[in-house]
Amino acid sequence: MTAAPAVRRGRPGHSLESLLPVAVELFNERGFEATSMDELAGRLGVTKSAIYHHVRSKEELLRLAVDRALDALFAVTREPGATRGRAIDRLEHVVRGSVRVLAAELPSVTLLLRVRGNSAVEQAALQRRREFDRLVTDLVRAAGEEGGMRPDVAPAVAGRLLFGTVNSLTEWYRPDGGLSAQALADAVVAVTFSGLRTGS
Repeated sequence: MTAAPAVRRGRPGHSLESLLPVAVELFNERGFEATSMDELAGRLGVTKSAIYHHVRSKEELLRLAVDRALDALFAVTREPGATRGRAIDRLEHVVRGSVRVLAAELPSVTLLLRVRGNSAVEQAALQRRREFDRLVTDLVRAAGEEGGMRPDVAPAVAGRLLFGTVNSLTEWYRPDGGLSAQALADAVVAVTFSGLRTGS
């Protein structure tokens, strides 16, 4: 993964941390390809040179945004709950953690799920997504081998169904809508794992 650029001294009232959420919002509204730096500057009320003071390109903004989501997801896989105990319990922990990440980083996760591989930045993001998918599939397979998951569901299918459900939350979940991330994770786990666990 490419290291984030060194933080440069920004103009008064503007920083990379305040710029990035606005860029992500605009990318999600218009699409990354259709968004120009002129439009971003207009949304921020600054000149393009003020943006280039913090990043080198629009692609760098995209990389920073999708890496924020991906780094958070991979961090979940390194938590104790994802590395110790029965595979089915570790899998549940990863699903819960992924819902937590989605709720906390909803705009960046939404943008990540719209990446199609049209640039080197997008291809790198897709590669990391595939690595995450493999981790999940390995957990599902281990859960089956340990007897914690029903054997008639193929691991790859179970993994896709689980995270297809999680990813679909970007279409309707809103953090200010009265449903907490914890309640959302509880609901996802109740619905999905009731059909996967063997009870053993």
